Amino acid sequence: MSRLNCPSCGSEVPLRSAAMPYTVCSYCQTLVLRDGEDLRAIGKTAVLPFDVSPIQLGTTVTPDDVLFMVVGRVRWGWSDGSWNEWLLQGSDGQACWLGEAMGSFMLLKELPAVLDVPLTAQFAAGGALERGTELQAAGRTFRATDIKEAQCLGGEGDLPFPTPPDWTMTSIDFRSQDGAALNLQRDRERTQAWLGGYYDLADLKPANLRTIEGWTIPEAVR
Repeated sequence: MSRLNCPSCGSEVPLRSAAMPYTVCSYCQTLVLRDGEDLRAIGKTAVLPFDVSPIQLGTTVTPDDVLFMVVGRVRWGWSDGSWNEWLLQGSDGQACWLGEAMGSFMLLKELPAVLDVPLTAQFAAGGALERGTELQAAGRTFRATDIKEAQCLGGEGDLPFPTPPDWTMTSIDFRSQDGAALNLQRDRERTQAWLGGYYDLADLKPANLRTIEGWTIPEAVR
């Protein structure tokens, strides 16, 4: 892991992923655009609110025998709570996202082909979908289980995009009968589709978890 200095406060900024153009200084919350060895401050991000997630930057997970490291995080808030989206960089060069809400985990990879389905194309064009809507995609039938209007609460680590405080989106979670997960996210610029599955913490085979006072790491994930 290389380190450069923040152009705003001078503090060391660890760079966990060479593939990501943005990074957030953990000392002054400056959002930094990286161009090779050059760093340019382009704004500020909000200080992330405290949460009790055991995941942190540098945590590794090994679902399905592929090693991933957590290199960044975006936190989203909505009317009834908030959730984390952790950016994972794989040992095989792949990147994916680990959604985390109330102890539940969703591992997702982008699948643009889902946007060719008529219902998702309608959503991408600004249409509404209701809870319970069924969607045929990737050879499965998915049912919409959760719909949120969310606002970005900030980010940390290395990221593929900036995380401005005025960034809002509509997020819809779908689930199939065999436990597969599908997520649609639409903001003012684009719509993305993500496909994957639900995992327990133990199934992720995590390492380098965050120590939380009053919480003992379960035997199953040690």
